[in-house]
Amino acid sequence: MTSDPLESTVQAAGDFDWSFLLGAPLRITVIIVGAIIVNLIVRLFIRRFTTAVAKGTVGSEKAEGAGLAKFSATAMEAQHTGIDQQTIKQRRAQRARTVGRMLSSVTTILISVIAALMILDALSFNIAPILASAGIAGVAIAFGAQELVRDYLSGFFIVIEDQYGIGDTVDLGEAVGEVEDVGLRRTQVRDLTGTLWHVRNGEILRVGNLSQGWARAVLDIPIDYRTSMDDFREMAAQITHKLKQDPEIAKAMLEDPEIAGVQSLSGSYRVIRTMVKTKPNLQWMVERAFRAELMTQLAERGGQIGMMQETVLRTLPTTEDAATTAASTTGADSSAQRAQSTVGAAPTKSTATAEDKPSALPSDQEIRSTVQEDSPSEGSNDDADD
Repeated sequence: MTSDPLESTVQAAGDFDWSFLLGAPLRITVIIVGAIIVNLIVRLFIRRFTTAVAKGTVGSEKAEGAGLAKFSATAMEAQHTGIDQQTIKQRRAQRARTVGRMLSSVTTILISVIAALMILDALSFNIAPILASAGIAGVAIAFGAQELVRDYLSGFFIVIEDQYGIGDTVDLGEAVGEVEDVGLRRTQVRDLTGTLWHVRNGEILRVGNLSQGWARAVLDIPIDYRTSMDDFREMAAQITHKLKQDPEIAKAMLEDPEIAGVQSLSGSYRVIRTMVKTKPNLQWMVERAFRAELMTQLAERGGQIGMMQETVLRTLPTTEDAATTAASTTGADSSAQRAQSTVGAAPTKSTATAEDKPSALPSDQEIRSTVQEDSPSEGSNDDADD
């Protein structure tokens, strides 16, 4: 009795259709494993790409002549700009991480969507409506989110091409200041007044980076004609000597000041252009230090900054004009005094008649009548005096 169920179970197992496992389940497993492997391979390539971006290795004729296949671009950039290699490496690593995260996310989403559609097809689901809906949705998203796609694509190329980074001083059109954050969709810039600008990467048509590589301090100095060019060159040499005594200024200057020459002329002074090659973001500090030391040198030598000459011509009035002006002024003062005395007397009467009420101001008619009464008396007094 015990052997009958066992035999029936074995017989039922023998009748099981093992071909089912070789159908949809096997295909689904292969799809999932294949998607994972493809994702790992793509991530490996992305990792190698971001590592190359972080290292900054480029081909070099000098390296090939020395028998080396590659030469570090970090060392080349540090030698050219004077920036320490550690800062350059940190900036490259940050840019590589940003690019790597974006590429990894995009590839994972694409591979997952394709694998999900293949699994649904393996389960005999009709994916044609899904593909049609996806096509319609894709067209709608393409029209509605084209600005968003534009922002992300622009941000990707900004990061890849290293147009600017955190800490750079940039000119993006209306937003001019220091970059505080660089993303794939927007860039944050803090201007001189402290305003934080959020600029979409798709709206950036041009970028003026004031702190990438090296900078130049340009000074247009107005000097009067009493100071010759030889004297100015001598002052520039003394200024350079004084600036190099300051370790901070000396570290910021990459070259000695270069006197380009006379930039413009005027009737009272000439403008001499002087340029100093500096490290990034330090040109303004060098400009201020140079101007301060220049004022000291000019004070010691008795020179001065050129100023615009102005001449003011003043004329004195004739005797007749002066008498007429004095008479009109005296008449106006006497009329004003009479009007004030008349206005001051009127409130006294009103105060005497109405003790409980505040004194009222005289009306315009009362003032006119008072002035008219005073006029004949003044005329009769004048006749009597004559």
